[in-house]
Amino acid sequence: MSNHLPSTKKSLGQHWLSDDLCLDAMVTAAGVEADDTVLEIGPGPGTLTQKLVQAAREVVAVEFDEQLARDLPRRLPTDNLHVVQSDILRFDLTSLPAHYKVVANIPYYLTSNLIRVLSESANPPERAIVLIQKEVAERVAAKPGDMSLLSITAQFYWEVSLDRVVKAELFTPPPKVDSQILCLKRRAKPLFDDIEPKQLFRLAKAGFGERRKTLLNSLSGGLHLDKPAVRDILQRAGLAENLRAQNLSLEDWHKLTKATVNAENA
Repeated sequence: MSNHLPSTKKSLGQHWLSDDLCLDAMVTAAGVEADDTVLEIGPGPGTLTQKLVQAAREVVAVEFDEQLARDLPRRLPTDNLHVVQSDILRFDLTSLPAHYKVVANIPYYLTSNLIRVLSESANPPERAIVLIQKEVAERVAAKPGDMSLLSITAQFYWEVSLDRVVKAELFTPPPKVDSQILCLKRRAKPLFDDIEPKQLFRLAKAGFGERRKTLLNSLSGGLHLDKPAVRDILQRAGLAENLRAQNLSLEDWHKLTKATVNAENA
């Protein structure tokens, strides 16, 4: 493969990574094996792709940039690479075999939407290893006290962990901040099997809708319920009304969801 890197487009948030140690760390974190199908998102010049085609049975590389999508098969001629020119948020994940893996160095602006799409897909990956902005990776892996709708979504569907930090100067061109490898391992079974996920996320969206407000106020506004009704739900769930959404654990959201459903059915 040519060592010459194509120019980047700022509008697409492109930053090329050529550091072998970091690229190898991503492939290792994904546990790529010889019979795996790997989905790579935004392969760009193919530095990570080259590692993946050596390790996997098949690599499906989805590239939004038309020129890069055209050039990649010429840069990396191999039978087990399939390049698709598409927006990953519109790509049909059900076209991939079950238990595929995602490995990707993705533009920062894509992170939240991509995690949501992978989480809610009818055919989610078994594992997703994404290189993203360090601050956002930390937010996805946050603990109660610093939770957000993004961390609730990710941790509901995945076992979340953090891997190597990748310094900004290792990219071409260097972004303004460091990156980190985020590891998402799909939960073998639902975290809670006695509620509908959409019920929990309806509450979480209401709770985080006005994150500076207490749960009593944010849930009252977000769910269009009067405060005595919300106070009753919080008491049923064993939660203090002056807590804020970011303080709640997933188990707290589970208790809150059950209490809300019970109150609505009472």
